[in-house]
Amino acid sequence: MNTINSLLDKIEKAKALDFGTIFNQSIELFKKVWVQGLVMLLLTMLLMVPFYLIMYLPMLGMGLIDPQSFQNMENMQDFTPLLMVPIFIFALLFSFFAMVISFGMKASFYRICKLKDLEEMGADDYFYYLKKPYLGKVIKLSLVTFGIVLLAFALCVLPIFYVLVPVTLINVVFAFNPELSTSEVIKAGFKLGNKKWLITFGLLFVAWLLSTVIGFLMCCIGIYITKSFINLPVYFIYKESVGFDKKEDNQGYGMSYE
Repeated sequence: MNTINSLLDKIEKAKALDFGTIFNQSIELFKKVWVQGLVMLLLTMLLMVPFYLIMYLPMLGMGLIDPQSFQNMENMQDFTPLLMVPIFIFALLFSFFAMVISFGMKASFYRICKLKDLEEMGADDYFYYLKKPYLGKVIKLSLVTFGIVLLAFALCVLPIFYVLVPVTLINVVFAFNPELSTSEVIKAGFKLGNKKWLITFGLLFVAWLLSTVIGFLMCCIGIYITKSFINLPVYFIYKESVGFDKKEDNQGYGMSYE
């Protein structure tokens, strides 16, 4: 396992990355993991359903109390902004729990990507990081990244383009270094993000554009199949920048190579 000093040293000494090479590697890996990516997306959407119901319960309740309040504009003068407070709170809670689920599922997907990429033995466990002993750390990291994203939006939105890269890399750093503390994962994610910001942002944008266009050409439904492609360049950025230590992992990783 990487210690924080070892990890930061590897990031600092990381070689220059080639855009075309990583993009081609991502396409080849996508051919191996598109089914797992689709399953991850469907499971994530399924886990979101209860939170959607919880978020809309306050609005449903308000509609049942006064069904005409949202239909008759003459009654809008009786509407109090305080009624929006619970809706706002539920929306924030929903966004946070959605981020926890997404963070854990993506980290598990990166683990699956490593298994397929290096042809290691291991189960396709989509909930690997949503169980003990990792769930607590996933919640903490989701809370921190959620706060970072909110702060970026509060600062006139533009900073979100900067934090998009390190926040995305935090996920893959955690996936392959779950033994690190929350602060160490955040530090390593921003370190790698600053070091490889331009190529990461470019690859994310091109991968998003390509997956969206091809998805729509496949009668829109195809976007569910191609969406996981967006995650793959990040995996290779980590692999080529940090690499994997040669080790025997008793938790299902198998042998890996730097």
